[in-house]
Amino acid sequence: MLAKEIRQKSNEELLKDIETLKEELFNLRFQQATGQLENTARMKTVKKTIARIKTVITERELGNKE
Repeated sequence: MLAKEIRQKSNEELLKDIETLKEELFNLRFQQATGQLENTARMKTVKKTIARIKTVITERELGNKE
């Protein structure tokens, strides 16, 4: 998910996206621990997407305060 796509969504949608991505990350970690994970790069992309979403939310909060 690109930052451009993230900025077009509302905060509620972003929070829902974070929930689903965290669940996916948990499942990926579980698969890695049991040796079933095939696409290890997916963990990195999920983490980065979560970070992008949190960054956009923080930018919005700081923009509202000013």
